[in-house]
Amino acid sequence: MDNKPKQTENRFRPMRRFKQQMTDEECIALLKRAPRGVLAVLGDGGYPYTVPLDFLYDDGHLYFHCAREGHKLDAIRHCAKASFCVMSEGVKETDSWWYHFESVVAFGLIAIVDDPARTDTLLRQLGAKYFPQGYDLEDDMRKNAPRALVLDLQIEHMSGKHVREK
Repeated sequence: MDNKPKQTENRFRPMRRFKQQMTDEECIALLKRAPRGVLAVLGDGGYPYTVPLDFLYDDGHLYFHCAREGHKLDAIRHCAKASFCVMSEGVKETDSWWYHFESVVAFGLIAIVDDPARTDTLLRQLGAKYFPQGYDLEDDMRKNAPRALVLDLQIEHMSGKHVREK
């Protein structure tokens, strides 16, 4: 049995279950409303390393905040290719065990944002997305922003799927 992936003209495979494929607009809508997702990078020893993260989608980019050191950063410095996956919460079908949900997988190159002003802006946007109303963002920025980095995953390809378990 040949386990090699099929080569295509495009470096990203077409979706096998194309009837369930989401439009780009539907994918973007899910990326805008999903609370978190899972980032996958090439980790130590060639093993995949995945980590759940809060994120921000903006105009073809996914942004994440992180510490200034660690497994994720080491992996990114070694190989900039990454993928990120989100899922909707799903809706259970009445009187059944299966769910209807959507998922999006985005592929691209990830890099550290090296412009301090851009990093500051993105950290504030992430805070606005996740912090509760009334939270003191300025105090948090004073305490934590100097220890944070922002990562930018520029989306090269994404696909989404409408799923009906059964």
